[in-house]
Amino acid sequence: MTFETLTLLVPELALFALAVVVLLIGAVRSSAYVGRGPLAEVSRGPAGWTTLLGLGATFILTFTVREGASLLDGAFVQDSLALFAKRLFLASAAISLLGSLTLRTGAFSRRSAEYHFALVASLLGMSVVASARELVLLFVGFELMSIPLFLMTGFLKREAVVPEAALKFFLVGTASSAMIVYGMSFVYGVAGSTMLSDIPPPLRDGPPLLMLGMAILLAGLGFKIAAFPFHMWAPDTYEAASPPFVAWLSVAPKAAGFVVIIRLYLAGVGTAALVWTPVIAVLAGMTMVTGNLMAIPQRNIKRLLAYSGIAHIGYMLVGLAALSSSGVAMMLFYLVAYTFGNMGAFLVVQAVAQSEQSDGIDAYRGLAQRSPLLALAMLLFLLSLGGIPFVAGFWAKLYVFWAAVERGMYGLVFLGAVLTVVALYYYLLVARRMYIDAPERPEPVQVPGLLGVAIVACVIGVVGMGLYPAPWVTLAQRVASTLFS
Repeated sequence: MTFETLTLLVPELALFALAVVVLLIGAVRSSAYVGRGPLAEVSRGPAGWTTLLGLGATFILTFTVREGASLLDGAFVQDSLALFAKRLFLASAAISLLGSLTLRTGAFSRRSAEYHFALVASLLGMSVVASARELVLLFVGFELMSIPLFLMTGFLKREAVVPEAALKFFLVGTASSAMIVYGMSFVYGVAGSTMLSDIPPPLRDGPPLLMLGMAILLAGLGFKIAAFPFHMWAPDTYEAASPPFVAWLSVAPKAAGFVVIIRLYLAGVGTAALVWTPVIAVLAGMTMVTGNLMAIPQRNIKRLLAYSGIAHIGYMLVGLAALSSSGVAMMLFYLVAYTFGNMGAFLVVQAVAQSEQSDGIDAYRGLAQRSPLLALAMLLFLLSLGGIPFVAGFWAKLYVFWAAVERGMYGLVFLGAVLTVVALYYYLLVARRMYIDAPERPEPVQVPGLLGVAIVACVIGVVGMGLYPAPWVTLAQRVASTLFS
């Protein structure tokens, strides 16, 4: 392996080295555990800080990679889409990590290195998935991404609901992997190659077995992004796992799934991609309907945000259903806006849950009187998720709808607009608890410093993208244009 090859793998090598370092830290400190009481924090050990610094360094290193380079005869690429996705993965992981450094449970104190090792290992898998242009490498990357997620979901195993949720996530994830492999077998049988670049030529003729394989693959990927009807794992998993992890789980793996869908069904396929328009449009419509309607009766804030996240996957699929450069660009913009809004909401959930020992919506009664800045942050995140001007979510929804209108998908856009109003109803229910209902006790909610930093970062992202979306839109358009050139 030449030095030039190593420079093209800098982000992956950095993540691998970081995983080894974190694992060694855990091995060295396992016999010197310093957390003696119930308030022992993970931040008292070096694993968390080492991981945070490593993620920051890896993020910077992504800018040193030569864009457009490829390895293994094109099986692994460092194109603009891959680098865009990797920076999103790393940034969201860093925000999540800031929140997890404040967790005050025995499991995070005793086994913090295991948690952070799993986080970095999953990130490495996502990085491989983002660059994979070959089916076997793609599957290996997905498994490397997914297996640590199962572990992290069940990390707080002594809590009552955690083992069941982790098992459900594991079983659904295993089923999705099986479907992906099964679909790949049909694709390989017809195309005679595992390279993604060899799939478009036979796809233009529409052989039934190839179309069946691609449909099964889409179903398997539907599990990864929690699209209808493959969403059943999300509410239970979100409810059981720790909020900082769920904040990341709700964003990064789904972004990885969308990257794969773009590579498989759009990039280089040309007009043959239009055959998937009705399929993706139906998925988008049903996902929006299911997520928004199921969110209405929820009284647990984490389950509400879980169904809200499912609905947002539907909105992103609207952009994808356009099967155009504009549609893909606006879907990528939506991913970034959703990252700041959704992660910020879950981080506020963490602050309130630590103070109130409850994930119920009623725990937010009078939050504006007790902690006005925290309530304002939550309101901004909810307004962004609801698509209210002028925060990031407003432009995200407007742009994906506009991309669909350009393709004549008026019915889908109308459905999305109606459901946006429905979504405002359950978001404003939370806002009503915060600003209208009287508080049950006067003490302010204590927000640890690092958690506050993470929340402020998300507020800046939501407000900044809302007031000045142009740079982000330009970046997304540049990434998408390379896929259709």
